[in-house]
Amino acid sequence: MKPEIAYKKPKQMLNPASGYLTGYSHTLNPYAGCSYACSYCYVRQMPIALLREQAWGTWIDVKEGAAGQLRKELVKAKKKGPVTIFMSSSTDPYQLIESKAGITRSLLEVMVDEKPEFLFVQTRSPLVTRDIDLFLQLKDRIRISMTIETDREDMRQVFTPLAPTITARIHALKKIVEADLPTQATIAPLLPSSDNFAKMLSAVADRVCLDDYFMGDGSGGKRTHRLGIRSVYEEIGLVDWYDSTAYLQVLDKLQKEFREDRIFISQQGFLP
Repeated sequence: MKPEIAYKKPKQMLNPASGYLTGYSHTLNPYAGCSYACSYCYVRQMPIALLREQAWGTWIDVKEGAAGQLRKELVKAKKKGPVTIFMSSSTDPYQLIESKAGITRSLLEVMVDEKPEFLFVQTRSPLVTRDIDLFLQLKDRIRISMTIETDREDMRQVFTPLAPTITARIHALKKIVEADLPTQATIAPLLPSSDNFAKMLSAVADRVCLDDYFMGDGSGGKRTHRLGIRSVYEEIGLVDWYDSTAYLQVLDKLQKEFREDRIFISQQGFLP
């Protein structure tokens, strides 16, 4: 079922960063809601989701006029000090609607004109490669982070059936790396994977961030617990992967494929 799309004029685009993202001055979300509807998404436990009558993933608000609003706010914010932006904290900036609405691209065009000190782009969508031309104009001020939680397509189907395939994301990441842009492969949150996962990632990226529910959901795993994600692991017989120490077995394999200074754990990998 396609999500319900609404077009709304935003009152504010740049929001003060806090909590897990305190290393940034602002967060920036081109949309409200996300059609990927990942089962474990911590945003499901945030007011933006809890205060809506519709289930998470069934609605999207497109922020009309977002570029003009951002321009005004960005000019003002830069006068007060360095502006570092995390895009996006509660949606995927390259979810399916972006191919039609183009809100994210319009925001990037503003940031090319009014460059922030740093921009972190977080996505799981191959559509991100469309904007390589704009990323190159922000090259020394940007990092593109591609979420790849596992190398097992069967696990993606269990936890994030509406998200892009692992193969498509790997190809997109490789294309961004070939454009000589600052990138990272982001295992967030860690899902059950094969012994070949680390080697696969090292073939397309030289920097990786490893995160899990317990370090990265902003509440020590409490939000994820309330979502009932543990029961999913029980159903598929992989409950050992739902443990605060599970990331260590993947970390061990990453350390054999990546330089130590190119491996980042949880919040470290998302900082400016």
